[in-house]
Formats: sequence, structure tokens, C-alpha cells
Amino acid sequence: MSVKGGSLKVVYAALVGNALISVTKFAAGSYTGSSAMISEAIHSLVDTGNQGLLLFGIARSRRQADEAHPFGYGMELYFWAFVVAILIFGLGAGTSFYEGFHKLYEPSHITNFGINYAVLSAALIFEAVAWTIAFREFNRMRGTRGILEEVRNSKDPTIFTVLFEDTAAMLGLIVAFVGLLAVQFLHLEWADAAASIGIGVILALTAAGLAFETKGLLTGEAATATTVKAVRQMALDEPLVSAVNELRTMHFGPNDILAALSLDFEDRSDLNGVEQTVNSLERRIKEKFPDVTRVFVEVQSQEHHATDAALSEN
Repeated sequence: MSVKGGSLKVVYAALVGNALISVTKFAAGSYTGSSAMISEAIHSLVDTGNQGLLLFGIARSRRQADEAHPFGYGMELYFWAFVVAILIFGLGAGTSFYEGFHKLYEPSHITNFGINYAVLSAALIFEAVAWTIAFREFNRMRGTRGILEEVRNSKDPTIFTVLFEDTAAMLGLIVAFVGLLAVQFLHLEWADAAASIGIGVILALTAAGLAFETKGLLTGEAATATTVKAVRQMALDEPLVSAVNELRTMHFGPNDILAALSLDFEDRSDLNGVEQTVNSLERRIKEKFPDVTRVFVEVQSQEHHATDAALSEN
């Protein structure tokens, strides 16, 4: 399995919430003529599509390995998460900027502020519920690590993508509130358009952050330093292993890690001893780290490994 149940719950909660909010915002924005409300509606619509893409990516990542993809399709989730970041920037931020600048040059009068406030309040409640679900799952995964540290270390983009989106949505709602209040009570007609532009800035920054994080996953990230250190020590604990020449790991999905080790064995080792050591090491690694689904071991002396490494660098 590429993604755990908690991730799916987070995505489904965000999908349902954003779909309902989007319809309501479009109706309110069309009726009252608020640029900020239209931008928020587009934002929610893009988020709804994004959750759909994440679910599609999850389904694709669960396909079994085949001859064309011998290590499976887990990294498809990373690809679709990157697409989500692009859509947030292109559709969400782009249309918000357009709507805002358009209303600056061609302002329209806002009617019935009460409807806008009611819709924004309801949206804020829905977003807060979805955000709470995502944040609880995020907290469960991060343990004692800090928030930024967990975002950098997380290999499951579904959780932090939804969390980023929901955070941006709540900030956008606050900006829309401020813009409408400024129009109604301070008579600043440009404030509604400025709020739309502000929402675009929030979405652009969110997209940049998501793109940066998913890029690392898409190009092949190693397992956490804690996992790598533990696997190295487990190899050294084997009686016949004299040294670990090299240890490389790579995520092919949130719960799919490949570990490749180059080991130098004691000169007294025979073929049977080497086979037993490799079997024992692989079993111990997978028992302690279930996410390590593949373990490849190369038997090579330190001298030969150093020579091969030097040739590879030239």
C-alpha cells in the first residue's frame, strides 16, 4: 500500500468541504458582485480539483509492479502532487490576480454584504474542520519533530498538501473578510480588488512551497537519517560483516523504500555464511522498518569498492 488510511480520510474530508464551499461562494459572488468572493470561489474550485487529482494519484500509485515499472508506481503520487502545486499557481493564483486587477480598472458596486459575510463565515467553519482533521493526522505522523522539520522529512505529500491548501484557504477567507469590511465601513472601493490580489499572493506562495517540497520527492529522496543510521548499524552488527562500503536508500512511495548496501565480509566467510548473513540482515531490516520493501546487498571488498567508485567519478 502506497498511502495509509489516515491520508485518504484527510483528502476526502477536504474534497467534500471544498466542493460545498465552492458552489456557495460562486453563488454569493455572482449575486453580490464581490471580486474577493469570486476569487475565493475559484480558490475552492481549484482545491476541489486538486483533491480529486490526489485521489487519482493515490489510486495510480497502488498499481502492482510490472515489466515496465519493476519498482512499482508509487512515485506517481509525487507527480500528481507536483501537478497540484502547478494548478494552485496557474489557476488559483493566476485567476485571483486577474480578477483583482480587472476590478481595479473596472470596479463594480458590491451589494448585500450580509450574504458575503454569511458565506465566508460558513466557509471558515468548513475549512477549520478540514484543517483540524489534516493537522491531527499531520501531528500523529510527526511525533516529536517540529512542524517545518516534518514537512521537510515527510514522504507522504497528501497530508502536507491538504494542510497547506487548507491553511491558504483560511488565510484567504480572512483577507476577503478584511477587504469587504474596508469597502463597507471605510468606503474603500478598491479594497475588494486588493483582497483578490492578496488571495493570489497567498496562493502563489503556497504553490511555491508545495512545488519545492514535492520536487525533492519526485527526483528521489533518501529515507530519513534515523532509518539510514539504524540500517547501517544493523549491517555492522552481523558477525561476518567487517565494513559497510556504501548504503543508499530511495523512496518509491510514502511507504515504499529501497535499500542498497555494499558490504565487505570477513575473509574467513564462506558462501553459506554470506548467504545466511544476507538473509538475516534483510529479515531484520524489514521487521524493524516495514516501509523498507526491497533490500539489495552487494558483496565487495573495501579495496575493490573504492576502485570502482573512483572509476565512476572519472
